[in-house]
Amino acid sequence: MVARQEVSAWRPRIPGVVEVFHAHFTAHAYPMHVHDVWTLLIVDDGAVRYDLNRREHGTPGDTVSLLPPQVPHNGSPATPHGFRKRVLYLDLTQLDESFIGAAVDGPDLVDPLLRRRVGQLHTALADRGGELEAQSRLTLIRERLRTHLRPRSAARERPAAPGLAHGLRELLDERLLPGVTLEEAARLLHAHPTHLVRAFSGEFGIAPHQYLTARRLDRARRLLLDGLPPGEVAAATGFYDQSHLNRSFKRLVGTTPGRFARQRGGDATS
Repeated sequence: MVARQEVSAWRPRIPGVVEVFHAHFTAHAYPMHVHDVWTLLIVDDGAVRYDLNRREHGTPGDTVSLLPPQVPHNGSPATPHGFRKRVLYLDLTQLDESFIGAAVDGPDLVDPLLRRRVGQLHTALADRGGELEAQSRLTLIRERLRTHLRPRSAARERPAAPGLAHGLRELLDERLLPGVTLEEAARLLHAHPTHLVRAFSGEFGIAPHQYLTARRLDRARRLLLDGLPPGEVAAATGFYDQSHLNRSFKRLVGTTPGRFARQRGGDATS
């Protein structure tokens, strides 16, 4: 079998995420090495075997692997066809050094919900304009990782006051065009980011980034029906660019902005 290697990497504009790394290897084996940040790994196809702190581990099924900073590890394919993986490198603002020991003892987490959330975060990070969604998903992942690493000390979160959720909704309405980062919203509303996301979702049944996108799309629909071209509509409604508008619009409305606009005066999409 001919060895294959596909690699893509980028640094997103999301605090706490140092690098996103996607790779498909059929024969490559990593020698022993260390990172100065956390390695959050999911494998989409195949499996990886690796040694961490002189103990052998692997990545079967829905495993999420969390490799701590400054601890040597290697990695190689565990199947004849290699593996396809997605990795997030997270800095110490997401998990501090106090979690390293627990991660060394149990780096492979069998948690389907965590696995799904990590996959959703990768999708959001690949979408220019999806920063608020990525920040929201990252804060929930960070919370779940901490619960795994310190299950006995994880305090039960107090119910959020409805006023906090309404305060965030007002802020999102005020910042409809420029948007707001989750960290900035948490600072302005004097709340922890995770608590803020849970409060909003619990009160309104929708995540903050979904609410913001829906509000922007409502405005986009009106402008399209007024006859503005999609490129101008994207700039006027807070989307990163026309491609970002197109993806979001089709996901919600079921058609592209251009086709939606062409139907005005006829069978307009409701």
